[in-house]
Amino acid sequence: MVHYIPFAKMSGAGNDFVVIDNRQELIRDAEKAARVLCDRRLGIGADGLLLVEKNTKANFTMKYYNADGSYGGMCGNGGRCIAMFAFREHIVPNRIMYFEALDYVYRAEVTDGIVVLAMKDPVDIRLNNTLTVNGLTVRYHFINTGTQHCVVLMDENPGLFGESAFDTADIVPLGRVVRHNAAFAPIGANVNFVQTSGEGRLVHQRTYEKGVEDETLACG
Repeated sequence: MVHYIPFAKMSGAGNDFVVIDNRQELIRDAEKAARVLCDRRLGIGADGLLLVEKNTKANFTMKYYNADGSYGGMCGNGGRCIAMFAFREHIVPNRIMYFEALDYVYRAEVTDGIVVLAMKDPVDIRLNNTLTVNGLTVRYHFINTGTQHCVVLMDENPGLFGESAFDTADIVPLGRVVRHNAAFAPIGANVNFVQTSGEGRLVHQRTYEKGVEDETLACG
């Protein structure tokens, strides 16, 4: 017997997701489903899987799984996508909604195709740390926004990419090593490489994302 599962493919600032209304438990094994559906060669292809599930405290629960099947916790771009999905699919009664993720209830509002999501305050902020990678000392900061982030400011790490320019450097090898560093065990951390310009007014960011295990177009 063939089972058809409706889905949407959505992008939030370049982060892309497969989104499914799972209130009827169409997906039983979410970890396996994420690995299959998010495969960019044999599946639909996405950074992660978003599931809308039942909730008694809010309009719905958001479950987020990375492309490798690991539980992703909270994702801001994913939160905006799932809010738009819930609004368009009439899962919520109006444009203002509340959904739960990681035991926290978030508020989202959809207005003229724009989603405004109120994130909770970040926690576990650890500034001015160092670690050694391939013989290099990397200065970093740590913050948890619902998922763990290692923030590497390029102004504090001159020459980190050698002769390569920030926008053309291959960040994957370095990002992968930092992501698995013992400082972030056992879960690991997304690695945000950040460069500022215009006297700090413009922030350029590139991210190696755990669970996707590659560079993603937006995060954190």
